[in-house]
Amino acid sequence: MADQPPDNRAQMASPSYILPALDSEYLLGDSMRGTRFLLEYAKAEELLRAWSVRSTVVVFGSARVMPGGSDDPRAATAPLPKNARPRPGAQSGRWYDEARTLGRIVSERGGALMSDNGVRDNVIATGGGPGIMEAANRGAHDAGAPSIGFNIHLPNEQEPNAYSTPDLTFLFHYFAMRKMHFAMRAAALVVFPGGFGTFDEFFELVTLVQTGKMRRIPIVCLDRNYWTKAINFPMLAEDGVIAESDLDLFSFVDDAEEAWQTLVKLGLAVPPAPGVAPQPDMEPHARYVRPD
Repeated sequence: MADQPPDNRAQMASPSYILPALDSEYLLGDSMRGTRFLLEYAKAEELLRAWSVRSTVVVFGSARVMPGGSDDPRAATAPLPKNARPRPGAQSGRWYDEARTLGRIVSERGGALMSDNGVRDNVIATGGGPGIMEAANRGAHDAGAPSIGFNIHLPNEQEPNAYSTPDLTFLFHYFAMRKMHFAMRAAALVVFPGGFGTFDEFFELVTLVQTGKMRRIPIVCLDRNYWTKAINFPMLAEDGVIAESDLDLFSFVDDAEEAWQTLVKLGLAVPPAPGVAPQPDMEPHARYVRPD
């Protein structure tokens, strides 16, 4: 009887025999870091285009602000970061209400409800979590408009709030790609009181504008008292570490309506309402054109 040839079970069981697209261990390995980075860009970009989102109004602020200024973290629709406690009180309640009002105003007046030319402009975009993020997404939801939640995968898991549009609720591993998506479509930025994360995102975008890596956009910090107490901006100019003109890169406001009026005054392009022709001397949304 002839010798039986060896079977091929070892070859079939080898990790090298798994299709690369189906090999999670390979895809999560170090050599595929660039590919994973690309995937985080492409997936969000594809869905944003599918929803015809051309521009956004980005809203940053504290995750610890609860509706009504509650001291109960269960008042939020997403859990707070581990070891984070709510910042209760009337001031927090006011910040939440102003962020919610802003989300509604921007969505109703800015073009997120879709204009005649088939695109959505000034769609609310947040970090997707609780606090100010929840409030701004909630305001857009109140208006019946879509809004974006750019969540980040953290060691202590973040969950999305219940008001961002499900199809536009994303999860990123890389902070850098998340920040890139914040910046790419940003037509304006509104920064509410917050901590390290809020400061990080605020200064990221201000620095991009300051250095010319991003076109100039309207930037407002809501609650003048908070921001002028938290950071001595004039001292930075007096000490020569920023230019005096850099103080003009952002403005202070005290409520949602003032924020909206300031954004428009500073150049936020607002599309015409459905059925209203654009101004003949200006190409619609010219400010939104950006290089690929």
